[in-house]
Amino acid sequence: MKRGHLIIVSAPSGSGKSTIINEIIKDESLRLQFSISATNRPPRRGEADGVNYYFLSTEQFKAAIENDELIEYEEVYPGRYYGTLRKEIERICGNGNNAILDIDVKGAVNVMKQFGADATSIFIKPPSIDALRHRLLSRGTEEVEAINQRVSKAEYELSFADRFAHVVVNDVLRTAIDEVHAIIKECIEK
Repeated sequence: MKRGHLIIVSAPSGSGKSTIINEIIKDESLRLQFSISATNRPPRRGEADGVNYYFLSTEQFKAAIENDELIEYEEVYPGRYYGTLRKEIERICGNGNNAILDIDVKGAVNVMKQFGADATSIFIKPPSIDALRHRLLSRGTEEVEAINQRVSKAEYELSFADRFAHVVVNDVLRTAIDEVHAIIKECIEK
């Protein structure tokens, strides 16, 4: 059985990457499975462990780092960790499926270095910082202070776009979905 491919998708929070990924995963011919990230943040309303994230305590997350159980991890905000468990990638790719990773830009760069040609990287850009702020506000899931922190971080994350093999601007959602779908299809058919 042919080993699966890694598809790395990264973007500032609110750029639409989760919406795009959720739409593309519906195409069963791509054999995509979402790689569930690990985090030490508490679940948001409606989130479940092992479905949205693997929710770990700070101690468990630090132990996973020490034991080399993560292919990448970042302290995205002070004291807030996100990462990809090695066993999650093995679970997906070992069965011949393609793992799609929704990860932070620094984590994406680290995975690209480790996996080289076995990984495809896609950066989703918002049409503008103002559009991004509006999207985050319209979610209604966070306080204004947290949104300001995310927007500030987005400006930094946008500086990483040129390190990705593909950059897609999510101005019109359907167009962005179609562009990302075409990139993934081409990469896994090689």
